[in-house]
Amino acid sequence: MPNKTQRNWRKEGIVYQIYPRSFKDTTGNGIGDLRGIIEKLDYIKSLGVDIIWLNPIYESPNDDNGYDISDYRNIMSEFGTMSDFDELLKGMHDRGLKLIMDLVVNHSSDEHEWFKQSRSSRENPYRDYYHWWPVEKGKPNERWSYFDVESNAWKYDEQTNSYYLHYFSVKQPDLNWENPKVRKEVYDMMHFWFKKGVDGFRMDVISFLSKDTTFPELPKKYKGDFITYYAEGENIHNYLNEMNNEVLSKYDVMTVGEAPGVTIDNALKFVDEDRNELDMFFHFDLMSLDRSEGEVFMMRKDKWKLSEFRDIFSKWDAVFAKKGWGSLFLSNHDFPRAVSRWGNDSHQYWKNSATLLHTFLLTMRGTPYFYYGDEIGMTNIRFESIEDYRDINTLNKYESLKKEGADLEAFIENEKEAARDNARTPMQWDTTKHAGFTIGEPWLKVNPNHLTRISVKSQEKDQFSVLNYFRRITKIRKENLALIYGEYKVLDSANEQVYAYTRTLENDCFLILLNFSASQVSFSLNSFNPTKLIISNSTVIESDQDNEFLLKPYQASVYKVDNLIVI
Repeated sequence: MPNKTQRNWRKEGIVYQIYPRSFKDTTGNGIGDLRGIIEKLDYIKSLGVDIIWLNPIYESPNDDNGYDISDYRNIMSEFGTMSDFDELLKGMHDRGLKLIMDLVVNHSSDEHEWFKQSRSSRENPYRDYYHWWPVEKGKPNERWSYFDVESNAWKYDEQTNSYYLHYFSVKQPDLNWENPKVRKEVYDMMHFWFKKGVDGFRMDVISFLSKDTTFPELPKKYKGDFITYYAEGENIHNYLNEMNNEVLSKYDVMTVGEAPGVTIDNALKFVDEDRNELDMFFHFDLMSLDRSEGEVFMMRKDKWKLSEFRDIFSKWDAVFAKKGWGSLFLSNHDFPRAVSRWGNDSHQYWKNSATLLHTFLLTMRGTPYFYYGDEIGMTNIRFESIEDYRDINTLNKYESLKKEGADLEAFIENEKEAARDNARTPMQWDTTKHAGFTIGEPWLKVNPNHLTRISVKSQEKDQFSVLNYFRRITKIRKENLALIYGEYKVLDSANEQVYAYTRTLENDCFLILLNFSASQVSFSLNSFNPTKLIISNSTVIESDQDNEFLLKPYQASVYKVDNLIVI
């Protein structure tokens, strides 16, 4: 059993991510706001979650929905005021909830005062706050950009006859972490928020901070993979260790890094407790599973296999089995809805799929992250027209393909499953016109399925709803430390329908059976001890055969086992 020094709230907490723009609008302007979150704090508490992660709420021109920050110490006026924020934070803490905010410091907005100064002249004191390449040095070596129409991370700026670096949008210039003044600015800003009482940060693309400022050609060993290259800057661990020493170690806070490009081989360098860097990070192996190789946002043609899905989780669990700690997530603001992606959102299988995925995340080792609306099983909206999209990624990719004369209809079909806007549709509170999100016109269309089965109001009083199942399974996780800290062991690792595993801590053992298929299947163990059903998302079918479990489509069942299963 973990002792008091091993246990901590970062590991035992359940995280609920809120995309403020889409959660609850109280002003009628169609944009969610801080007062909307305040209004729903009792609801959030009722879910059994412990930690709220807010996507960026800082001042921003919104080129990338807040991930382009123009003032790190002020609140975006669309969301409210600093007074609203203070009230929100107090309301969370009064309810025993903690708050982690987004830390976006790989880049700023081009409308940040630092960048305005930096681009004004080559002699400006802020010039080295960003990465500049003067024209007289020739064209800089290729760097890839996520959101640029040409996929080019260098933007020519006439004012000083130079290029600046932007791994993301042209309005998101990369900060120069090699400049100690930049690092001090960031650390001072972090202190500002921690002194307000914030409980931690989710750190946006934190693995990309360190850059070789000579900007050589991409080394051949990366075989064109810029993302992995970006994550292997030689000073990244120096910077994270410095951040920990200067800021993080001075507070009881939580850190989770968004870490594209970080691999199993170097994972512990980021989260081994002895290194004093981060608590945990998000890797992207699962998020790449259903994508075409070499294409970040394009869906692959064949269906992913359960064995591939399981192997990813099993390999990453092994990394953190003795040191460090992992994070668990199936969706967020950058990816489609979990039930549409990893389950089956057809009317017949939607409910079991949603609750199966809840069961999975809450019975695995690592800190689980849920995205707003997961608790009611929100699904992809699948827009039919480019006019319905608002995300810079979809819009810029569309323009890029249009210039190439590519098949735009095929692209829209791809976006129905791949687009980030699938995850950003307004929260579905009830069955009124705009799902209770706003009395105005929402900034992004509401999914029409709020009129039938997918809303808080329609599920609140149904004891068998997705929402109330979520509340039961969060309670079960909290009551059983074996589901948090216990050893994870896969059963039948080649099975393409059933994901089965045990979680064991001393004498406590749980058996988890998840049928990831639309067929009824049987699952047999060579031998097992008497079991007690803890929770199931469907009525359990009794088998005539010893040691056999019959599972309905997308059935999830959790059993308490008296002693270890013998295989």
